Amino acid sequence: MKAVAFIFARGGSKGLPGKNIRPLGGKPLIAWAIEQALSVKRIGRVIVSTDSEEIAAVARDFGAEVPFIRPTELARDDSPEWLAWRHALNYLRETTGVLPEVMVSVPTTAPLRLAVDIENCLDEYEKGDADIVITVTDAHRSPYFNMVKTNADGTVGLVNPPQSVIARRQDAPVVHDMATVCYVANAEFVMTYHATFEGRVKAVHVPIERAIDIDTLIDFQMAEFFLMNRG
Repeated sequence: MKAVAFIFARGGSKGLPGKNIRPLGGKPLIAWAIEQALSVKRIGRVIVSTDSEEIAAVARDFGAEVPFIRPTELARDDSPEWLAWRHALNYLRETTGVLPEVMVSVPTTAPLRLAVDIENCLDEYEKGDADIVITVTDAHRSPYFNMVKTNADGTVGLVNPPQSVIARRQDAPVVHDMATVCYVANAEFVMTYHATFEGRVKAVHVPIERAIDIDTLIDFQMAEFFLMNRG
């Protein structure tokens, strides 16, 4: 199986301006995703989808293809990334005549992933019973134990009240946080449906220290700390 990897990197980032080309560990943030994707033998092409010529130039310097510039309407803060996925897949269908056998999304915001995390997602997908494979990590909070919502009367209560009293977090049902480490999807599924959980979803667990999702300066500083202390 030869997969096509996409890296979706908008130029505008309000949480951390210039995030995708901000230096981390001596190279731009996007370079980490490009190099990790290029190191996976089952990935035949690594394509960056961006609306920014600056990001495009950096991406090419690190070995990625940037065969198109993403339309502005697909790169706003409120633009669903699913539509950017479809746009990239449509480009391949129009230029090669077919959709790829499988698409891989390697987000720039999880630079501490290892290539093996991508490999594990491909392994799970190749078992043949999933439309899409996501990554998850250990949850920091549980909706059954210490996540609350505001009720209509102004009081607060558990998001998912259990059937019986749960005194310890360990007694609550196991839940996970979704991570942005990697997505592996059937291209036809992406073109037909509108969201991840409309299909059959499988998950690969990734350790917390490899699943940091950079959205703010604090996230970036945490990534720098873990990178500096890795190994």
